[in-house]
Amino acid sequence: MKSVKIVTAAVIAASAFPVFAQTTSTPRIDQRQANQQQRIDQGVKSGQLNQKEAARLEKGQARVQKMEDKAVADGKVTAKERRRIEAAQDKQSRRIAREKHDKQTAKK
Repeated sequence: MKSVKIVTAAVIAASAFPVFAQTTSTPRIDQRQANQQQRIDQGVKSGQLNQKEAARLEKGQARVQKMEDKAVADGKVTAKERRRIEAAQDKQSRRIAREKHDKQTAKK
């Protein structure tokens, strides 16, 4: 449980720093990333997600964040880039829901 908290804190810290350097051209994407991160954190807290599941979901969130960072790097997020990022977020959202509602739970 302790390592999940460390992994979660590291991912949040790593994803928070690039936000300050970004332009505000992706507030919808940023908000959705924050919401999905909150869903993962809640799943860990409630025991719906075990360590492995949480780490896998965190890795997926980091991948989506990297996509966003690359898109914002040139100062303009195109419609095509936005669609790709939102599609990746949709996929992550489904993964979060599936992992939270499967039969696996964190050991207490």
